[in-house]
Amino acid sequence: MRQQILLILLLFISFSTTHCAKSNATFDTLVWSDEFDDNGPINSEKWFHQTQLPAGGDWYGGLINHYTNRIENSYVKDGFLNIVAKKEIFNDQGEIKEYTSARLNSKFAFTYGRVEVKAKLPFGIGTWPAIWMLNKNIDEPGAYWQKQGFGTTYWPVCGEVDILEHWGKNQNHIQSAVHTAASAGDDVGNLGGKVLENVSNQFHIYGVEWYEDKLVFSVDGLVYYTYAPATKDSSTWPFISDQYLLLNIAIESDIDASFEESAMVVDYIRVYQ
Repeated sequence: MRQQILLILLLFISFSTTHCAKSNATFDTLVWSDEFDDNGPINSEKWFHQTQLPAGGDWYGGLINHYTNRIENSYVKDGFLNIVAKKEIFNDQGEIKEYTSARLNSKFAFTYGRVEVKAKLPFGIGTWPAIWMLNKNIDEPGAYWQKQGFGTTYWPVCGEVDILEHWGKNQNHIQSAVHTAASAGDDVGNLGGKVLENVSNQFHIYGVEWYEDKLVFSVDGLVYYTYAPATKDSSTWPFISDQYLLLNIAIESDIDASFEESAMVVDYIRVYQ
């Protein structure tokens, strides 16, 4: 009996230690990155241009731009990725729009780890740059992982992690958000924000640490929001399987009439586990 009790105690200690280690892991092994050291088109072995319009001819949220795979909208130069939003008439997929940009999907997906992105953000009322993640199981025609046969689950049930969002109409205020079946879209309640200096003129490092039980968001190493729901089920915590990275600039309908062109400039993106 004594040996059984001792064995149970040892198993409990082992489980607790393992769980705590996973919950408070130090993600220090670089498993994927893009340093953008070349010049020219983006690395097609690492990135996919998502260009297919959703049904109805407009991107979700009433956006008024096309995403293209042209070098005019995304390219690497002097060690930096440039995602460029432009004012121009562009006809694609039977739809004429007055703005173009790029939306990149990573061909890498992972579960748990730390993401760091060093970036400068575009100027302009109506610009909406984002650095974010989606579960590769999202059922979204035209997305990279959908094309690989993984699309089984609709948004927001799949789960979305917004590492960084910025709206030009609220210059220098950055935001992170977590979308799930229980909190999504315009009614999302899981969010945190922070005012920085010169987000469009200076580089900042935007990050998230994804553990088994929480998501921790930071900028320049300073934590400003943590998502750790008390109850974890499919509606609050779908973050138990691979997510991929997205980079884009969206154009909202209230874009400043004088807007012509602006870029999100990325120095590097790194994933540690």
